Amino acid sequence: MTRYLIGIDNGSQSTKVTIFDENGAVVSQGRRALRPSHTPRPGVVEHPDDDLWSSVGAACREAMAGFDGDPADIAGAGLCTIRFCRALLRADGTLAQPVLSWMDERVSRPYVHEDDSVARVTTSSGYITHRLTGEFRDTAANYQGMWPIDTDTWQWSKDPQVRENAGIPAEMLFDLVMPGETLGRVTEAAAEHTGLPRGLPVVATANDKAVEALGCGLRHPGTLLISLGTYIASMTTGDRNITDAKGFWTNFACVPHAYLYESGGIRRGMWTVSWLRDLLGEEVVARARETGQGVEEYLNAGAAQVPAGSDGLMAVLDWLAPVEAPFRKGAFLGFDGRQGRFHLYRSVLEAIALTMYDRASTMADGLGTGFERVIVSGGGAGSDVMMGIIADVFGTPTARTAVNNAAGLGAALCAGVGLGRFADVDEAVDAMVSVDVEFRPDSINHELYARQHEVYRDITRHTDEVFRRSARIFG
Repeated sequence: MTRYLIGIDNGSQSTKVTIFDENGAVVSQGRRALRPSHTPRPGVVEHPDDDLWSSVGAACREAMAGFDGDPADIAGAGLCTIRFCRALLRADGTLAQPVLSWMDERVSRPYVHEDDSVARVTTSSGYITHRLTGEFRDTAANYQGMWPIDTDTWQWSKDPQVRENAGIPAEMLFDLVMPGETLGRVTEAAAEHTGLPRGLPVVATANDKAVEALGCGLRHPGTLLISLGTYIASMTTGDRNITDAKGFWTNFACVPHAYLYESGGIRRGMWTVSWLRDLLGEEVVARARETGQGVEEYLNAGAAQVPAGSDGLMAVLDWLAPVEAPFRKGAFLGFDGRQGRFHLYRSVLEAIALTMYDRASTMADGLGTGFERVIVSGGGAGSDVMMGIIADVFGTPTARTAVNNAAGLGAALCAGVGLGRFADVDEAVDAMVSVDVEFRPDSINHELYARQHEVYRDITRHTDEVFRRSARIFG
């Protein structure tokens, strides 16, 4: 009898809900875009109203509407949500205020109790868990950042200083469970909101990057995963909780007591690609329509005709400045009249690859390892030109997985292991994760990019002073 698993992926820009069979094939899916963030003043970035729960409900209903199997054959759902968010709840589990985005400055500071109606402080996964199941339980693996968590034991810290630094009283915290454990079952109210079967088990996963890594089959320390999302990061795996690393940090993995090492990343990474696409405007839309292509397909086809290195045009990707250098801005350098719109587009793709090569190399040095293979996930992985650039920059085979929604697959996979459909994670990965295509590096392009990297890695050292001074004028 065929059984099915649901992956709920509440990401930074949308919520995607996918129903998979146990071979990893997509059976049905739903998607609902998140509303634009509410930013009433600098440093405050909130998800408006109850947008996370609304989007989960809409995406679930769409996925269930497209499912032509028997709902009784759905074994369970894995829940994955955006990391580094903070949700303040009343005693009944409803929102006391909108959920704080990972981009909100308050999530990097201790909790301050300013509203007596707040009875619980949790993550976005804790909040959605409660809405789905009525339980005040959450995965331990989504508590990175300003939380009183012991990253060795994966439990709430018993150190009074750690608790005081976080500012959250013990009675306001959720109960913690490990990835693969059942959080609860879908309530009648949640079933009405989502269309999910009442009583369906909801299984804990981890933070969104860790779940994405699992859905890509990242299991070997010699493999690097590049996640092309709103925030671009590169990751590899290990079993040590490294707390004093330089150039990377240690995150919880989707397997209990395993860890994910994550390099520095790019804020507003693929958002910058979308920004440029929209900036190029109606002329590009019209030309794409004339050729029977979508806008991104048209831009990717044009970028593929631009030589490696974009004739010297280089992009600096700080469209959202890093916390440690708030004065930084994005820039294009190297115009000399040869470049056009496709050079602009390709230079952004090359800047992503060059930046992540630099940051992944720093992580590799810190771990004392090297990477023999690269896996790429996220929306940008669908671009052959992006995949080819990454392969050429890294000089290693670079694979794209068959299922684009890796976080959704990872959530479903985790549910399958937790519910006993697979003996362990490795068996589940073998059954559900497959490669779509692998790109081999071009040796001539790799040599050019290696030379370009010698220039590119120092580029912000030269632009910092310009932007530091201009920030005094323009902010």
